[in-house]
Amino acid sequence: MNITPFGKKGPFFGERRVERQEIPLYEFEAIAGLIPLFTGQYQPVDYIVIPDVPRCDGAVYVRGDSMVPILKSGDIVVYRQVHDLHNIIWGEMYLLSFNYDGEEYITVKYVHCVDGRPDVVELVSQNEVHAPKIVALSDIRALAIVKASIRINTMG
Repeated sequence: MNITPFGKKGPFFGERRVERQEIPLYEFEAIAGLIPLFTGQYQPVDYIVIPDVPRCDGAVYVRGDSMVPILKSGDIVVYRQVHDLHNIIWGEMYLLSFNYDGEEYITVKYVHCVDGRPDVVELVSQNEVHAPKIVALSDIRALAIVKASIRINTMG
């Protein structure tokens, strides 16, 4: 099992770490969006214990290939909810849901600022097959910074 911390200035730079915490793990297929997840409307399927990580709110399985090779489908991302969109740390990886053409999308992306456009963000994939997407801040419904990822290497 590999655990990868995320952060531009090194693993958990400047954050107070929790010696031991039980992080709730949610099954994404059973979730109808991040807002019900963040408001406690779902029960976790299990708990993950990771020593010496910053305080986290939960963990979910990743689906899709937009962040390959950093994240693969089946990996787990550990997140901390962001309550104020003005607290975005540009260039970091986020779990987010946003409205696009009447549909809610849930994804993991890097969030970049757009020069001269404080009302929008650019969502960038690690996998270059996926083009960046400009999204209005007002269309972001829920946001959480990715604190760590877990990959279980197994054949079956």
